[in-house]
Amino acid sequence: MDTLTPYLPRLRAAGRPVFAALCGLVLAWGARPAAAQGKLEAQYEATLSGIPVGKGAWNIDIQDDVFAAAASGGTTGLLKSFTGGSGTGASQGRVVNGALVATGYQASTTTQKKTEEIHITLDKGNVKEFGIVPEPPVDPDRIVVTDAHRRGVWDPMTASLLRVPGTGDPVAPEACHNAAPVFDGRMRYDLKLDFKRMETVKAEKGYRGPVVVCALYFVPVAGYIPDRPVIKYLAAQRNIEIAFAPVAGTRILVPFWLKVPTPLGPAMLEATSFITSPQPPRVAKTQ
Repeated sequence: MDTLTPYLPRLRAAGRPVFAALCGLVLAWGARPAAAQGKLEAQYEATLSGIPVGKGAWNIDIQDDVFAAAASGGTTGLLKSFTGGSGTGASQGRVVNGALVATGYQASTTTQKKTEEIHITLDKGNVKEFGIVPEPPVDPDRIVVTDAHRRGVWDPMTASLLRVPGTGDPVAPEACHNAAPVFDGRMRYDLKLDFKRMETVKAEKGYRGPVVVCALYFVPVAGYIPDRPVIKYLAAQRNIEIAFAPVAGTRILVPFWLKVPTPLGPAMLEATSFITSPQPPRVAKTQ
């Protein structure tokens, strides 16, 4: 599966944020106005049928006028011997009238066979320029991504910052009332959420508290090959679940764990360390 990707937004375990590499999905939701400033430093572990297969890190920094998110990860253990790989992903942008507005996204993946780099430049949700190096071969069976498909979209990393509107507790069922269009440099797809339940989690280090668990549905739109078994499998899945935890000082939620059923057993990405803290507004410099 070469069409899906941070901690957020393929089935290859080399790539983007580990949660994306583990299950072939980038988490993508409309990033609405941020409520304040906050920071997250998280570590994740990926497992397949309980066997560790990958580790990764995800850092998010939301300031009053700019934001940045970066992730890195790679395969571990036995899987590394067969399909070893690693990767990084990052996005950055401005905070305009309280809203996160991405201006750029970059991702680099390295496997035993090759290294691939993707970049996307955005302007108010519209893709202005993008590229993949080395350029992938043209496949006549792949559904073409048009200019219209690249308007009103989110890059994978920025899109994984799920913002809950309102003034109440953001860790609530309302957080799952969401959907978003995503363009990852190769594929255009929609991700949709539906509320499942509330749970309490405890990271080995850092966050202890409630998470909201949502069902996650993948809807391919363009840039994919319809006959690919993995596309059909993910599109048909109704048992993918994702749990969101808060970034302190904000109304932003990020994935704490992600569970995906596979023919080889349950695949799971879970935070082992989830350290988050609010940040006070920066004081303007005076002359």
